Formats: sequence, structure tokens, C-alpha cells
Amino acid sequence: MLDQMSNKTQEKTSVHKIICPHCRTAFKIDEAGYADILKQVRDREFEQQLQERLAVAEREKHSAIKLAVAETTSALQKETLAKEVAIQELKAKLDSSGTVQKLAVTEAVGAIEKERDELKNSLQRLELERRLTEQSLQEKYAMQLKDREEEIVRLREMKARLSTKMIGETLEQHCETEFNRLRATAFPHAYFEKDNDARTGSKGDYIFRDVNAEGIETVSIMFEMKNEGDETATKRKNEDFLKELDKDRNEKGCEYAVLVSLLEADSELYNTGIVDVSYRYPKMYVIRPQFFIPIITLLRNAALNALQYKSELALIKAQNIDITNFENKLSAFKSGFERNYELASRQFHKAIEEIDKTINHLQKTKDALLGADRNLRLANNKAQDVTIKRLTRNNPTMAEKFAELQNTDLADAE
Repeated sequence: MLDQMSNKTQEKTSVHKIICPHCRTAFKIDEAGYADILKQVRDREFEQQLQERLAVAEREKHSAIKLAVAETTSALQKETLAKEVAIQELKAKLDSSGTVQKLAVTEAVGAIEKERDELKNSLQRLELERRLTEQSLQEKYAMQLKDREEEIVRLREMKARLSTKMIGETLEQHCETEFNRLRATAFPHAYFEKDNDARTGSKGDYIFRDVNAEGIETVSIMFEMKNEGDETATKRKNEDFLKELDKDRNEKGCEYAVLVSLLEADSELYNTGIVDVSYRYPKMYVIRPQFFIPIITLLRNAALNALQYKSELALIKAQNIDITNFENKLSAFKSGFERNYELASRQFHKAIEEIDKTINHLQKTKDALLGADRNLRLANNKAQDVTIKRLTRNNPTMAEKFAELQNTDLADAE
């Protein structure tokens, strides 16, 4: 019946046909009923194996204790028997010897009896040590038994958490339910919805985005859920889904990628906790369902801290930009002022040169005027020095004319 049920698990049908091994009657059950029967069989086998391992451990403990006690007791008994034989032999010799011999034998017997008493004390001490050892072994095995019981409880809890139905739910429903339980208190501004956008040819399962009070996005995560029910006839591994998950993360603009997986249930690597696979693909993690909320919390808190550092860095950068802008404006003002100064300086020097040229021209004009004035003064002086005598000297004609003119003036005067 188990073989038939195992073969039926590989079929992807919603109804299973079961044949009773006793009456050979065939009957059909749906997927839920089949999964429930299979779970009962697996739990029964697990419990049977557990009880067998506990029984073996208990037998090993008692065998070890009995062997240690038997070996210790046997050794002490042999040693005690040898001493008793030696005493009897010495007593026999004492009975058949003389006084000297009796004294020597008595001393020897006393020494042997003393050694025997010490041996008996040692035997008592060994017995006490044996009891303490037995008690220690019992405590040790009790501790090991307790550890195994705790391991069994942990494995049972792990098995319950790793159930393909997740207590009547699919893995996606389980994660969504867990998130919605804490959404109002822990993630009031978060977006967590199924990824229904397949325009790029593929899509993940869920997208998580969170924003701060100012509406600035702080973190975004692309989630992919894979459980045992998702397996095909070929057994799949977590590694098979990482490349596609990284592609979905990049296409949907998410910062992180997380694979929530029940595959490889016996893997010690994936059963220990949050597995960082960023050495294969950047900012990617593989987790079991019980770490779904912790991974969101860790990434969200890390992003908030990073956002604070970014804000402080942006503030410092803005201050540096203000200083740079001030320096740039000051440099532009200095450059403009220097350019205007050069233009004004050139115009000033040009004006000075023109003024110098004008001054030189005026100076030449001044010199020319001063020369003309000097010439006029000389001419005036010469004009002042002109007299009739000078004009008629050595000129009889002019002297005659002036004499006639003078006589005419005198006649008119009379």
C-alpha cells in the first residue's frame, strides 16, 4: 500500500485511486485526503524510528554502565583473592615452623593483612568511585537523552513548519497571512502584493516596498516562494531558481531578492537560518518560511539606517554644493570684475593717451601762440620805435614829402 501511495505522489492529478490490500476494493480520494493519509503514514514512520533510536540509546547506556562495573569488580576480586591466598599460605608455613619462623611469619602476615586492609579500603573507595562514575554516566546519558528529546521536538516543529500544506495553507498564503498579521503595527506604510506584471516574460511571486513618513522609498524586495508541491518529476534545488529571481528583481526595480523555499528539506545549510547567496547574485537571500518576517525586518531596518546616513551625506553634499556655488559665484564675480576692470583700464589708458595727445597738441598750440605773441610783441616794439626821422633818414624823397605835409598842417593851423 505504501509503494502504491509513493507512486501516486509523482502524478499531477487532483484525484487518486487507492486499492485496499485486504479486500482489494478500489476507492478514490481527493488531493487533501490523500495528503492527509500520506502525512499520517510519514508521522507514524517518524515516530517508530524515533522510538527505536531511543531504545537503542537506552540499551547502549545500560550496557556501558554494566561493562564498567563488571570490569572494576572483576579486577578487585582477583586482586583480593590473590592476597587471601598469600595469607593462607603464610599461615600454613607458620603452623609448621619454629618460633623464629613464626615471628617472621607473624610480621609478614601483619604486613600482608595491613596491605589487605588497605586493599579493602581501596576496594571501598573504588566502589564509591564506581557509584560516582555510574551516577556521572547516568547524568551524562540523561543529558544526552534530553538533548535528543529536544532535537526530536525541534525536528517535529521543523517538520510541522515545513509541511507542504503549511497547516492547510499554501506557502504563498502562509507568507501573506504572516505579513498581514503585522502590517498595521510593523509596516504601516508598506506595499506587499502579488507580482502580476508579466510584460517582460516572467514575474516573481510578491513585491515588498516600504516608504518613510516623507514618502521616500527605503527598501524593496522581490520574493519567490517554492515548496515541495511545486516540484516536478525531476527533483529541483534552490540553485535552479536564483538566476530567474535575479532577473525578476532587476526588471521590477527591486533592491533585494529573497527565495522563500521548502526545497532540499534535509540540507543543513538551508535549515540553519538566513543564507546569504550574494556571492552568486547581488543582494539575494534564501530562507525557510519561519524567517520570512525576520528577513523583512532586518532589511528594512538596515535600509532605514542607510537612509539616515544618505540624508546626512546629502546634507553635507548640499552644504558643499552651497559652498561650491558661492565659490563659483565669487569666482564668476571676480572673473567678470577682472574682465570689466581690464576693459575699463584699457579704455582709461586709451583716454589718458588721447588726453596726452590732446595735451601735446595743445602744448604745441600754446607754444605756437606763445611764439606768435613774442613775434607780435617784437613787432609792437618795433612799431613803437618807428619815427619820422627814422623813416626819412637817408630817404630825401620821403623827407621832402613829410616836410611838405608838415608845412601844410601849420598853414591850416593859422
